[in-house]
Amino acid sequence: MSKLNFDALERRAGVVFMTGNNPVELNSQARSQIAMDASPSITTPNAGIPALFTTYVDPKVIEVLVEPMKIAQAFGETKKGDWTSTAVQFPVVESVGEVTSYGDFNENAMSDANVNYPSRQPYHYQTIIRVGERELAIAGQAGLDWASRKQIAAALTLNKFQNKSYIYGIAGLQNYGLLNDPNLLPSITDTPWKNKDGQGVFDSIQKLFSQLVKQSGGLIDRSATMTLLLSPEMETCFTKTNQYNVNVSDQISKNLPNLKIVTVPECSTAAGEIVQLIVNEYEGQPTVDPSFTEKMRVHPLIQAKSGFEQKRSQGTLGTVIYRPMFIASILAS
Repeated sequence: MSKLNFDALERRAGVVFMTGNNPVELNSQARSQIAMDASPSITTPNAGIPALFTTYVDPKVIEVLVEPMKIAQAFGETKKGDWTSTAVQFPVVESVGEVTSYGDFNENAMSDANVNYPSRQPYHYQTIIRVGERELAIAGQAGLDWASRKQIAAALTLNKFQNKSYIYGIAGLQNYGLLNDPNLLPSITDTPWKNKDGQGVFDSIQKLFSQLVKQSGGLIDRSATMTLLLSPEMETCFTKTNQYNVNVSDQISKNLPNLKIVTVPECSTAAGEIVQLIVNEYEGQPTVDPSFTEKMRVHPLIQAKSGFEQKRSQGTLGTVIYRPMFIASILAS
């Protein structure tokens, strides 16, 4: 039966078909009477709509992680000079003198002061931000503030280099870092901490502290405010315990109460693991001083024909070490 009684279906079951005045069942005979524009089809068979229309883009931007920059966090930073400086000098005064037996008319033996001017050479460096108008508009369609992202990238690039200079200095200049200053005293050697138990690791730290006391001529004791620099891998050894189930961290807290521990990835070197024990200051004078000439100089914004360009620059003096005797180090390899 080709004709369906849709009126009766509506009256009895409440089912309504909006089919027009003469509804028919879509059987093979009815299909053959439906007009087709072309047969066979001239278009490519389609499996669905473009994936673009079913792709969700999360509005939250995920940052790619970089190694932490710890030196400035550990010791702070100091501005010295500016971007016109070609050298920075540090007056070092030494009190000298001698005595002799007293006599009413004796005129020998004198006291005096001697001054030196060690210097450091700053290094100035730059990076450039370039943004095209079309590039900016396209990124905006994706919900990205492209100009701000490039400014963030420039600041991170400059600060990453600054942190590296605080550790290694600048080759070819009188500009040194915390790990390679030529005035640093020789490191004592040690076996890898990963092969030691908890007591062995603490013994190494105790050995390092004894070396520091010896170098400083007894000017410091275990109550001094100090910073221990080591790699993240070496810091994990502080969870090891001794035969009494006391871990290294607890032993450090009890024996060196004013010690701060800072992990620096760069302490893992090709020669081995470097561990430095540094006295933060003595009589108000800091031992190390990460220094810069310019922290961030933003140069004029230049408008091109269809874009913008801007240079940003900084300057570094590396890490100035005033009193190398207050730094003791271990090379574990």
